[in-house]
Amino acid sequence: MTDNENHKTAGFRPELFAIAAEKAKGDKKLPPVHLWNPDFCGDIDMCINRDGSWDYMGTPISRQRMVKLFSTILRQDKDQYYLVTPVEKVGIKVVDAPFVAVEMEVEDKQILFRTNLDDYVNVGKENPIRVSINNQTGEPSPYVLVRDRLEALISRNVYYQLVDIAVENNGEYGVWSGGEFFPLS
Repeated sequence: MTDNENHKTAGFRPELFAIAAEKAKGDKKLPPVHLWNPDFCGDIDMCINRDGSWDYMGTPISRQRMVKLFSTILRQDKDQYYLVTPVEKVGIKVVDAPFVAVEMEVEDKQILFRTNLDDYVNVGKENPIRVSINNQTGEPSPYVLVRDRLEALISRNVYYQLVDIAVENNGEYGVWSGGEFFPLS
């Protein structure tokens, strides 16, 4: 980070950023962050951990309402994550994925996930499941697309529920949802 970027983010106040985000959101469920192109103001010391918890300057953000609000203005551009309002864009760190799928329901051949921030995702063509395999350990890391390049890591217990309903299709084991087949290996 350059001295100029340090200067810009030194006065970052999450509560003011949250107020700006709330105003931008208005009555809509999700603000149109994909349409906003404000100046980059630098990176801030905010992190989304692998378990879905959020930290600011090494301290957990305990206000769930604030975390949920921040999640609505989260955007991924290439390999970097940002919080974006119409007038400000700041970089944050995401250890793995910004969300965690913590519950699963299956109804009428449709898989529905709930994330740790109460987003609901119907698995299908628009919200696929993918599995990444760790080359060193062979351990799978399953994900579901929540929205706009933002994924949820599927928690271990939910992944085991998926494995329980897996079927064989053309030599691969996976699940069907929304008329699409998603391999789990």
